[in-house]
Amino acid sequence: MVKPVIGISVDCQQDPDDARSGGKLSLNWNYAQAISEAGGVPILIPPMADMAMVAQMIDGWLIPGGDDIDAKHFGEENHAESKLIDPARYEGESRLFDSANPDMPTLGICYGCQFVSVQRGGNLIQHLPEVVGHTNHTGGTLQQYRIEGSSKVSEIVGEPEIEGKSYHHQAIDRPGEGFQVVARSEDGTIEAIEAQDHPWMVGVQWHPERTLADPKTRRIFESFVDAARKYRLAKSKVEARR
Repeated sequence: MVKPVIGISVDCQQDPDDARSGGKLSLNWNYAQAISEAGGVPILIPPMADMAMVAQMIDGWLIPGGDDIDAKHFGEENHAESKLIDPARYEGESRLFDSANPDMPTLGICYGCQFVSVQRGGNLIQHLPEVVGHTNHTGGTLQQYRIEGSSKVSEIVGEPEIEGKSYHHQAIDRPGEGFQVVARSEDGTIEAIEAQDHPWMVGVQWHPERTLADPKTRRIFESFVDAARKYRLAKSKVEARR
């Protein structure tokens, strides 16, 4: 069976004053593990890569969790509780978002879910506890999420609810253009979105890579990798006709 290549953008911390390293690139092990176990080939994408070339090389893109998006990208001032993502990461991912084939499967997790929405003009609740009145979305709280019945995520999971671990203090407020809200937590927080004008673009606010023993969680990664496999095969047929 064909194994699709799944690009995973990595976190970064620039440190020009460190003559030894210049900074660090990092990715939690379980993101790559989830892709490998679902049948994909994970490769890591640093922010300084030529994203036009990367877009041609990969068959799917996983955007992992990270720190907060600078509110300037959705026309607001940053909240005092914001801990901003390194701008190099956001800028690199923005270049890849612009370079990617519109049909390439994309999965955003936590920050990645927020990122794809902001890229399409959405905005964020910058400090969720001020809106919902509690901190249950932080620290790995195990939560239940209600899934819309007529959604791709519902088809993937096969049930009206899914359980996941939550590690965020921000969340989507107004989804970006073309996105539909397809899952919420009990307090109404948006927990999953999917693009209506894209074959497979899904964002989940929780961290499915941290509950890989759950069969419903694994179906998300399996569906993503399967979509990337189909995209790879379709791309190969187009190239063969040239």
